[in-house]
Amino acid sequence: MQRRRRVKRMLIGAFAASAVLVDAGAAAAQAAASNEQVAITSPPAGSAAWVEDQSLGRALPDPATADAPTVAAFFSGLTDAEQDRLAQTYPLVVGNLDGAPPALRYRANRYAVAAERDRARARAEDTSLDPAARAAADARADDTARLLQKGRQILAFDPRGRGLVSEVYGDLATADRISVLVPGSDADLGHFEQSADPLRGVSGMAKALLAEEHRQSPGARTAVIAWTGYVTPSGLGPDAVTSRLAEAGAPRLLRLLAGLKATGSTETPPTLFCHSYGSVVCGTAASGIHGGQAADVVVFGSPGMGVETAGALGSGVRVWATRNPTDWIGNVPYLEVGGLGHGADPTTAEFGAVEVSSQGANGHTGYFADSTASLRNFGAIALGDYQDVTLRDQPQ
Repeated sequence: MQRRRRVKRMLIGAFAASAVLVDAGAAAAQAAASNEQVAITSPPAGSAAWVEDQSLGRALPDPATADAPTVAAFFSGLTDAEQDRLAQTYPLVVGNLDGAPPALRYRANRYAVAAERDRARARAEDTSLDPAARAAADARADDTARLLQKGRQILAFDPRGRGLVSEVYGDLATADRISVLVPGSDADLGHFEQSADPLRGVSGMAKALLAEEHRQSPGARTAVIAWTGYVTPSGLGPDAVTSRLAEAGAPRLLRLLAGLKATGSTETPPTLFCHSYGSVVCGTAASGIHGGQAADVVVFGSPGMGVETAGALGSGVRVWATRNPTDWIGNVPYLEVGGLGHGADPTTAEFGAVEVSSQGANGHTGYFADSTASLRNFGAIALGDYQDVTLRDQPQ
């Protein structure tokens, strides 16, 4: 047993060192300080009281077991006043309940975010706490306050742990094409937006994609969801080289997609854009994402999808892949040994994905930068304009 543990630690170190050597400094510090994360798999706070609530004279759908069509049918039978009362009484439940009307979820999450902001402000002013705890609370208060800015559409919010948040850009009620950004390591409430370098955050990626869609097709009705809906790895530690958090996150991604299908205006499955470790989540969820229809999955900066070929993800999944030459992820071992690693490189011919150009992109987070081939290709794929996609070996 001890020998197996030593071998596992050695393998983890080898995987992490491969990335650290090509992205030294901050990444090395992250790797040294990283800890295993606690996955969030249970319903949000308030769920027990919600299940016991009989005030409407009927059972409320159990957040732990009810599927999206059941949830959608339940809310369709309520008056506006009943819906709003539930949102105010159980904001975390309604705000995270896939199948509930998106506009109602936006309202519920404003209540939930405001409550977390006020709680964080109170902690920041509590002199009985140590300075580090007060500073962390002050940062949480700032992060949540930004989410309350006018016009923001927060589709999901959960303050547990590092914090989960998902936001909609565009109009889900009228969108013909929907895209979902699935981020990788270090994505959480505190890193949802990156003011110094917006494209390092999933919010900035989503905004860039929506803008590119409108540039390519000004009249298109589209929406993009920045989905930080699972606990991501922290740094380059053990969680980054195993699929544990992806296995916990994949069912949450599938519930999101089921909710969009139950409440959306389009039958076209959303396009998934999966960055870095997010591609492991997408690969884990792949067998359930298409619902019998062809579904596009775009992976970029990927360490692997947990399989050896695209065909292993299911016949309904169309995989597009790209990695620019300056992305350090290319130096990570593409293999799976004893549960460590994420399988084959999606950008190889043997894998079987459609490899698209990312000319002009730099580094691990540069794929949505202006004027890059990757951003143009992502916009075309999101719109379904596949004839406009430039492959890696085509003239730019």
